Amino acid sequence: MTSPAPKLPVSLTANPKLSSWVRFTDEGRVAISPGKVEIGQGIVTALAQIAADELDVDLARVDMIRASTATSPNEGVTSGSLSIQQSGRALRHACADVRQRFLAAASERLGVDASSLDIEDGTISGPGNVRTSYWELAGDVSLDHDASASAAAKIATKRAVAGHSVQRVDFPDKVFAQPRFIHDRALPGLLHGRVLRPDVSGAKLIALDETAARAVPGLVAIIRDGGFAGVVADAEAAAEAALTALRKGATWSAGEALPDEDDLAGFLKSQPVETTVIDTRAAATTAKAARTLRRQYTRPYIAHGSIAPSCAMAQWDGDRVHVWTHSQGVYLLRADLAIVLKLPAENIVVEHMEGAGCYGHNAADDVALDAVLLAKAAGGRSVRVQWSRHDEMSHAPFGAAMAIEIEADLDTDNEIVGWRHMLWSNGHAARPGRAAQPALLAATEIANPYPRMISTNPPAANGGGGDRNSVPLYDLPAWTITSHRLLTMPVRTSALRTLGGQGNVFAIESLLDEIATLRGEDPIAFRLRHLRDERAKDVIRAAARRAQWKPQKRSGVGHGAGFARYKNTGAYCAAIAEIEGDDDIRVKRLTLAVDVGEAINPDGVINQIEGGAIQATSWVLKERVRFDRTRITSTSWTDYPILTFSEVPAVDVEIIQRPEIEPVGAGEAAHGPVTAAIANAVYDCLGVRVRDLPITRDRIIAAMELAS
Repeated sequence: MTSPAPKLPVSLTANPKLSSWVRFTDEGRVAISPGKVEIGQGIVTALAQIAADELDVDLARVDMIRASTATSPNEGVTSGSLSIQQSGRALRHACADVRQRFLAAASERLGVDASSLDIEDGTISGPGNVRTSYWELAGDVSLDHDASASAAAKIATKRAVAGHSVQRVDFPDKVFAQPRFIHDRALPGLLHGRVLRPDVSGAKLIALDETAARAVPGLVAIIRDGGFAGVVADAEAAAEAALTALRKGATWSAGEALPDEDDLAGFLKSQPVETTVIDTRAAATTAKAARTLRRQYTRPYIAHGSIAPSCAMAQWDGDRVHVWTHSQGVYLLRADLAIVLKLPAENIVVEHMEGAGCYGHNAADDVALDAVLLAKAAGGRSVRVQWSRHDEMSHAPFGAAMAIEIEADLDTDNEIVGWRHMLWSNGHAARPGRAAQPALLAATEIANPYPRMISTNPPAANGGGGDRNSVPLYDLPAWTITSHRLLTMPVRTSALRTLGGQGNVFAIESLLDEIATLRGEDPIAFRLRHLRDERAKDVIRAAARRAQWKPQKRSGVGHGAGFARYKNTGAYCAAIAEIEGDDDIRVKRLTLAVDVGEAINPDGVINQIEGGAIQATSWVLKERVRFDRTRITSTSWTDYPILTFSEVPAVDVEIIQRPEIEPVGAGEAAHGPVTAAIANAVYDCLGVRVRDLPITRDRIIAAMELAS
């Protein structure tokens, strides 16, 4: 039987030209140009490690080039914890191919067999002290060739850099206050813009008195295009003053009714939906159910809550425009800009710059179109637009609210014999560049507006959306998993970290814990007994061992466990939470174990798991978008509190290193397990199960009253 022909990694198949990934520069350095972007997750460091390993150069020689539609490979969007999995594999293969081509050229120049040559920090040497280097050969070796599927990367034991913790390449600029973030970068002749938007949800601009705004010193222009309006000024203070004056002259239409925030489950279940059966499993033998547990779990709309509001810059040159953005998908944003502007895509350059707090589909893409539209009136000067905190918390997309019902059929021994998981949620994805209509906010406001895109869900093969992690990894005898995606969207939703994974893992792990309690069985033992995947078992055992599960019961202290494999195809993660419950729930310690296959930069993996664990703690205890029937009301940190530094738990992470297994991402692996672990610890502490997030004092009291 013949082996299948080797295939290129997905990102390299889409962008096969080696020169788009790797260049050797005259000053003895190597430029690496991935299509994924740095959003604080440390991806540029891990990718630099991969390149340094495969090319046999010192890490200090590697320059990581920011993604741009002018020069970079098109790797779609940086999301879903896929950067190492996609870009890392492509870069490893591309660099292995480049190395092989240079060895062949060195063999020819030096007159020795390629197999006898070694490379050390870019210097190629062989028998008799013959030597050359990448830089000496760069003029002779063209990289304007497609990658070869036959190129072989190094085996894990031959890698010198990957698998070791190294200093993040993006940290020095941040520590020494260099303008690495887009918010800090000032282009020559920069102007400042602000956009006028309604407080009432769905209201349209119908009239605008510009008199007061035109009297503001420093005003450059007022822009009006249908319901889109904004100002450009020579300073930020002038732009803010002009916007305040313009707001006083605005007349708005009536808005659209928002749901009842206190009955989100009722709202979600009452809307028109698209129903999809995600997965079914039939039992090998028919077992009779002695009882059925029916439980409902909810999570609210969640804001991105980025540290800095979204920001972009744009500059026109005739019929061409250059955009600087912290978007996670520069090519996808360019596609939507081309639709709105009715320009060929090649007339638009979208260049990435890091944002101070950016993940998921926040307002980074929206503010980019704002900047482009305002820059039309700037006479060729660049315009910087930064949203306010109020804008960010009221107009950016939110993570979708979810209602999840699970029915578990139990036999007389309280063993699971059937499982039905039903979820109701808006779609979790309305990113730019994926449809014939744009997904950008201003595109719905201009004179010839596009309809607001109703969020959809990625296909199950890509991890799903609302249904993400809804199929249990546990070996249950029978199940039916059903998703109901809403076809209306009064509250704007799109991608937030984990998409539906956090809600589904919370629900599944909470009910499993409840069943273990019914059986009088240790929750860790119960999980292990229902798993066949040894890697899954290993992370649960590692977390339990590290947390010394289960310590002696103490009054006012609770412990809980949670586990998931992100998307059921990515990183394995188990979490043990220790909480204190008195006036409020306080998470004291989180102990996690994670398996990402090969951990390229272990310190980076730990940082990602720590960050996800802390964010999940904030989601579980505090975060909830607030609104009345007309507007979003949680438009400040006071109205939308997040976890403070004094409330951050101690986080302890163990990595199960598997260098022989292809790496996957860690960024979103911790959210679901930590959410479930905290919820289960609340039960252990207080004896009540809170099934509605966030777990606040009011929710605990309500659960106690329901249980009494």
